[in-house]
Amino acid sequence: MRTLEGPWFTEVCEEGGSALSLRLARAEKLHEEQTPFQRIEIYETEFFGTLMVIDGFVMLTDRDNFIYHEMLAHPVLYTHPDPRRVLIIGGGDCGTLREVLKHPEVASATQVEIDERVTRLAERYFPELTASNGDPRARLEFADGIQWVKDAGPASYDVIIVDSTDPIGPAEGLFSEPFYRDCLRALGPHGLIVQQSESPMYHMDILTGMHRALRAAGFLDVATLHFPQPTYPSGWWTATMACKDMPIAGFREGAVESRPFETRYYNSAVHRAALAAPEFFRKAILAL
Repeated sequence: MRTLEGPWFTEVCEEGGSALSLRLARAEKLHEEQTPFQRIEIYETEFFGTLMVIDGFVMLTDRDNFIYHEMLAHPVLYTHPDPRRVLIIGGGDCGTLREVLKHPEVASATQVEIDERVTRLAERYFPELTASNGDPRARLEFADGIQWVKDAGPASYDVIIVDSTDPIGPAEGLFSEPFYRDCLRALGPHGLIVQQSESPMYHMDILTGMHRALRAAGFLDVATLHFPQPTYPSGWWTATMACKDMPIAGFREGAVESRPFETRYYNSAVHRAALAAPEFFRKAILAL
């Protein structure tokens, strides 16, 4: 077995019996603080650039965050027939907000992040992710996303994107049926919600629970997108999408092909492929 040399950051995934290690460019942290909500650390790695860690878990790196942010934003926006009013719950690093604002049809994008320090540190250490924060369509709110949706008027949004941490601590309530019921009410006709939904290799209990809760809340159809994420547990991640009143069948492929912006991962072929379910996943969902 090869010995690891030099300073490393390691995240242990107890439920998967595995760990991820990233070699650091320096032993000293760039930043560390305990906010009222969580502990945030910033490191500089040799191969993945700047790394943000929250409560010991990798949140993002320079090298691979584009996959996650593109897959959380573009599939749902191209599935909706006319996404003009977007709500992002969480997403404090603002990478998802940046991708949403690339869509010219989006008239407003409200981001509700509970911990302002995530955004302020992203502005300092990940400036490319926060480059669109000054867009006049963007609105940054630092508040409880669960309460925000509860207080929202009926049919206030076309798309809700839940860009949260794992379902522990402040994010736990974002994976619940009551929250999804509030989202359903806050969505307009053909409204869609999408939420990061962990790894099917390690977290099928979370995924099946989400499918069950979304349907129990009243969503007509639920589908999960699969994509690689090298620095998340198992390297295989998902986002789960649900539609208020229509089957999730097809997307605006012509609009994807003629999109007025560049992507590094997402395209129409990736969109189609991401919806393909492996057999163990398909059987687990059918059994609900």
